[in-house]
Amino acid sequence: MLKNKKHVYIVLSDTGTIFTRLIRFYTKAPRNHASIAFDLELKEVYSFGRKNPRNPFSGGFVKENLHDALSKDATLVVYRCSVSECQYKKIRTIIARFEEEAHLYKYNLPGVLGIVLNIPVKRRYAFFCSQFVASVFEQAGARLVHKCAALTTPADLEQSGELELMD
Repeated sequence: MLKNKKHVYIVLSDTGTIFTRLIRFYTKAPRNHASIAFDLELKEVYSFGRKNPRNPFSGGFVKENLHDALSKDATLVVYRCSVSECQYKKIRTIIARFEEEAHLYKYNLPGVLGIVLNIPVKRRYAFFCSQFVASVFEQAGARLVHKCAALTTPADLEQSGELELMD
């Protein structure tokens, strides 16, 4: 049991966009987008996705607004992950670095294709959503899955024994 435990939330969602419908067609998973949140009200949520909700071709690191038009109709589930105080601080620091360098980051579309071929595609300034989530937790010493972050899907996160489904 973790002493002085803190909580970080993993949000798995389906926005219903064409891209997520294509991914769902391949994965057969109900939710194909993953995000990290620091509060249960989901006011502070981070991921890799569209930088502009109206432009599906401009992707990268984003602070998500789950109350905007694109997310309003999304279906989502929230999981809680208990971490130590030290891991929580590391996760915060890692996210702060992403925020400071947001202009450098792109969406790792070749990485999504790598999942299909079971070939991890790692790029210095590029992630897809579940790769980002898995990488952040791994860097903080709180590994969520026992596979390469570049091959981690939202469905893998959903199956993680480290996460507790919130009602």
